[in-house]
Amino acid sequence: MSASTPTVNDSFGEKIVAKHPRDEMLRSERLPNIWCPGCGIGIVLGAYVNAIAKSTLTRDKQIVVSGIGCTGRFAGYLRQDSYHTVHGRGIAFATGIAVSRPDLEVFVIAGDGDISTIGGNHLIHAARRNVDLNVIMVNNFNYGMTGGQHGATTPLGSKTHTSPYGNVEAPFNVPYLVAAAGASYVARWTALHVRQVTNAIRRMMEIEGFTFLEVLSPCPPTYGEFNGYPEALDMMKHFREKSVADDNADLSTVQVSTGADDRIVVGNFIDRKRPSYQELLAQLQDRSQK
Repeated sequence: MSASTPTVNDSFGEKIVAKHPRDEMLRSERLPNIWCPGCGIGIVLGAYVNAIAKSTLTRDKQIVVSGIGCTGRFAGYLRQDSYHTVHGRGIAFATGIAVSRPDLEVFVIAGDGDISTIGGNHLIHAARRNVDLNVIMVNNFNYGMTGGQHGATTPLGSKTHTSPYGNVEAPFNVPYLVAAAGASYVARWTALHVRQVTNAIRRMMEIEGFTFLEVLSPCPPTYGEFNGYPEALDMMKHFREKSVADDNADLSTVQVSTGADDRIVVGNFIDRKRPSYQELLAQLQDRSQK
């Protein structure tokens, strides 16, 4: 059977093909991926390729930059220009690309440790400058790949390998942080909200300015094992039961807690227009040439 010739399963009316419709967008020779069962990063990868497929963006206009860690492997599975950079420096690297090639759609896709802990200063200054970048932070509340240490998004009281009696460090409320710094678009969804994540990525591509999407993700082997979510669906069930969509939420109140009685506020929080860094640079260049 050729990849282009579908067959039909008469029992269900389903089309069965030899090739997945998104295979051309993925380095399928590298699959299956390295992510653990129950991890949400693969869901984000699927949402990303679906968003790209539904856009008018051609492959030569797409760039994905990632860093170190579980989510850092993201770029390596995409059949497009992609860069696997050093820990915490994905946004700095991507800023150079976006400023020198403003015609490109540049994404930074990395984990919470990479984006908000080691790379936190790059995050707030890119938002302050309103650099035309799209940043997706997959937040699993710990450093999953290196054994489960706590980081800047680990909820208070949560246990990790480096906080075995409970985390006492106040975590970042990242949507509040980047909104206050000046981001043009800020959203948060979970790995359970596949359609909303896909739609948020599509919206990010339409905006000229700094856009930020936090995707809360399960991490069963490390964070989950320590905090009562050891199986693949445990935290997904928590997301389903505790998520409350509120686009107009007061961002000062949306700090994430994974306690049994605490809600998780999700939504498309900020969508505003202000001049991007690239637009201001272009205006400066025009004035200097007159």
